[in-house]
Amino acid sequence: MESAEIVRRFLTFFEQQDHAIVPSASLVADDPTLLFVVAGMQPFKPYLLGQQTPPWKRVADVQKCLRTLDIEEVGKTTRHATFFQMLGNWSFGDYFKQEMIPWAWELLTRSESDGGFGFPEDRLWATVLPDDTESFTVWRHVVGLPESRIQFRGLKDNYWHMGVPGPGGPCSEIYYDRGPEYGRDGGPEADEDRFLEIWNCVFMEDVLSAVRAKDDFDVEGPLPFKNVDTGMGLERMASILQGVDNLYEIDTTWKILDRAAELTEQKYGADHRTDVALRVVADHVRSAVMLVDDGVLPSNEARGYVLRRILRRSIRNLRTLSGGQRGGGGGMPSRRDAENERYLHELTATAIGAMAPQFPELSADAAKIHAVIDAEEAAFAVTLRTGTAIFDAAVGEVKRRGGAALGGVAGPGPAERGVVGSRLELSGDQAFQLHDTYGFPIDLTLEMASEQGLAVDEDGFRRLMAEQRRRAKDDSRAKKTGNLDISVLTALLEQSGKVTFTGYEESSGDATVTGLLVNGATVPVAGAGTEVEVVLDRTPFYAEGGGQLADTGVIKTAGPTGGAGSLIKVHDVQAPVPGLIVHRGVVTEGEAAVGAPAYAEIDVERRRAVSRSHTATHLIHRAFRGALGDSAAQAGSENSPGRLRLDFTASGAVPPSVLRDVEDEVNTVLIDDLAVRAFTAPLEEARAMGALALFGEKYGDEVRVVEVGDYSRELCGGTHVVRSGQLGLVKILGESSIGSGVRRVEALVGTDAFRYLATESLLVSQLSEQLKARREELPERVSALVTRVRDAERELERLRSAQLLGGSGDLATAAEDIDGVAFVAHRVPDGTGADGIRTLALDVRGRLNDRPAVVVVAGVPADRPSVVVAVNDRAREKGLAAGALVKKAAAALGGGGGGRDDVAQGGGAPLGDRVSTAVDEAFNVVRAVVTDIAGHGGVA
Repeated sequence: MESAEIVRRFLTFFEQQDHAIVPSASLVADDPTLLFVVAGMQPFKPYLLGQQTPPWKRVADVQKCLRTLDIEEVGKTTRHATFFQMLGNWSFGDYFKQEMIPWAWELLTRSESDGGFGFPEDRLWATVLPDDTESFTVWRHVVGLPESRIQFRGLKDNYWHMGVPGPGGPCSEIYYDRGPEYGRDGGPEADEDRFLEIWNCVFMEDVLSAVRAKDDFDVEGPLPFKNVDTGMGLERMASILQGVDNLYEIDTTWKILDRAAELTEQKYGADHRTDVALRVVADHVRSAVMLVDDGVLPSNEARGYVLRRILRRSIRNLRTLSGGQRGGGGGMPSRRDAENERYLHELTATAIGAMAPQFPELSADAAKIHAVIDAEEAAFAVTLRTGTAIFDAAVGEVKRRGGAALGGVAGPGPAERGVVGSRLELSGDQAFQLHDTYGFPIDLTLEMASEQGLAVDEDGFRRLMAEQRRRAKDDSRAKKTGNLDISVLTALLEQSGKVTFTGYEESSGDATVTGLLVNGATVPVAGAGTEVEVVLDRTPFYAEGGGQLADTGVIKTAGPTGGAGSLIKVHDVQAPVPGLIVHRGVVTEGEAAVGAPAYAEIDVERRRAVSRSHTATHLIHRAFRGALGDSAAQAGSENSPGRLRLDFTASGAVPPSVLRDVEDEVNTVLIDDLAVRAFTAPLEEARAMGALALFGEKYGDEVRVVEVGDYSRELCGGTHVVRSGQLGLVKILGESSIGSGVRRVEALVGTDAFRYLATESLLVSQLSEQLKARREELPERVSALVTRVRDAERELERLRSAQLLGGSGDLATAAEDIDGVAFVAHRVPDGTGADGIRTLALDVRGRLNDRPAVVVVAGVPADRPSVVVAVNDRAREKGLAAGALVKKAAAALGGGGGGRDDVAQGGGAPLGDRVSTAVDEAFNVVRAVVTDIAGHGGVA
């Protein structure tokens, strides 16, 4: 089964379980603390943490991931890889263990011909946390997994958390027994080489207040909503279903590895060193293709550095495999070989072909991917020649100084001359310079040094590398760079200087174009239709930040001789590097050029609407702190035209009375028409004045203070109105929880608030007319109507149940006899609730206690069929179990189910006009099983 088919079956199965199917997020992580998506859960992290409200209750995906922490181990083992994919399904406050575990079992064990993975049931094991009796019960009594194949493991193995305070919970892992040839018996606890983990089902149900280690944390209490997060490694599944021993031999990787062996005239499996090199090439080329397609370009910084490193490791291993004649003393292929052995283009094409069934966009982007990788391969050929020359010079210097020191010539000490004991050594600084300045991989330096009889100060090199990584990580946290190469932005800043922001005082003004970028690279000109980033020496455009959305507008540039220039529509503005403001837009007319005079003009009405929202956010924040205390600290915000949202810390829901009071207080400030003033002051002075500093924000020595009369005073870099009366009106829409201890309030401002109230007034008028009641009487009238409807529904349900139970005696009397087993199959009228179906099945069963009995009752409570199977004690003695029978019935209905041996329940998919046929088929399936078991005198 190829990888693309595994993905298709997984997503199809969960789509049938009403999951939204979403595409993989980009490998480029939104999280500023990470370069890449490193786990399947990462794109869903804001939902799991309660920071954002998910747009769906249940969802499934296959997520691209990239990890490079163990890059040195790639190829050396058959388990390490950089690029991998995680299949996952997620529930946000919807289903939980009772549904997830049976689904997992069903998908794994369902036959391949029926769309499953076809795992033999007797080779699957499960692990659960000792305290997780609920999961154990589902595995044992719903799924029917023997207790001998359910193992209890501790917190280190069967509890999941993020390593920080937040959600956590037990997990249940599913393992596949590969057989005695892979290790000893005894389950996962005994040997995880033989028993391979294939699926991890995480059940988040706890709020952790402190996390000290994987198995050492404090549980604060239960999560408000329980979540499910599962992960199934695609590469591992593929290795099992394709009958290979490791991830390098699955379809998507093997095609690249096999082609690399063919190009370099090598044979995989001949020797360990060759195998390692081929595995590195296969893994890295696949990773590079996926990175480039997600917009990463080779560079010496951050993501681009990772891409460059894996490409150059691939090239180095290919040249080693090709066995080029080594020239000079550097141990490198000759210049002729370096220029002619260009394998990456061919391997890139192979990788695109291997992955395109899953990612069709690779074929569409093939030309772009080839261009980037081909250019990097050509550039590295030059690097190899240059680096070899620098290396040879460094070796010569070390040998000259080391020889003199060992020979007793006076001068600096041996350590300063590259001598450690009796060895000659290339310093860590020299190795790092070769790597950092000339792009020379450290493994290449080590190999070439060994050929020259030199050691390398690896500890010194690693220390310098660690310092560089730390700087890069700090940099990525502090800057919003998008997909731009930060070195390009830094160069622009150095060339043109800091951009002057004039937006506090003006909405338009003259400027000069100091930089243009297209696809992350600087260009001298950009023509009509081009997506472009524009840097000006001064700008009125506000860059997104502090919760305030960016300005939009236009930039007009003059032509080179005062003639026709260009028009650029600006749709986004960012500050990716401190001091640099980048305008993102499209050239709609003419041609923009660096150095051209420009006129920048923002959308004034939009700015005014955003400014009103931002000022209203300050006022609402102040009012909440007054009502709830200083603990109601702002934890995030978004200020858009006419609308705002404010996140703040609170221990629980805010009472409606407090929301009304806050709204009244804020609108009173508007009526008072207080002056809004902004000024800069030293940070300590601003704090002494009582200005609020937002948690998590970083401030310099000089800060900007925004105050609304004496009512509100905050540190803020955003734009605001001149007087509070300009807000017109603030209408709070409501508040909700977005996570443990964090609430969100949303509000409308100005014209948007007036329109909302006008619509509300019209709705109330219509309702008043319909109910023939005055406005003030509406709450009481609606409450009375709701009570009457509920009472009527309860009475209707009571009558239905009575009617159903009234016929249970007739159903029992008319029971079909199947070899001594009383069998009843009955469909209730559509609309009968699930409780009514269950009650009828149990009542009929109770009337048949004089003989073995199986009762099957089905109905359609809403749009989906539901089925209940009830089996009495005497029938169970014959080997008939409700849980097993209901699975058969539910499968015929296009769904699943389970339960105890005495009573079990299942459901199906929406069937439309086919429901009657499907219900009859479900009855017949159960009848056939009862006939088979009863006719054979039971089962062993």
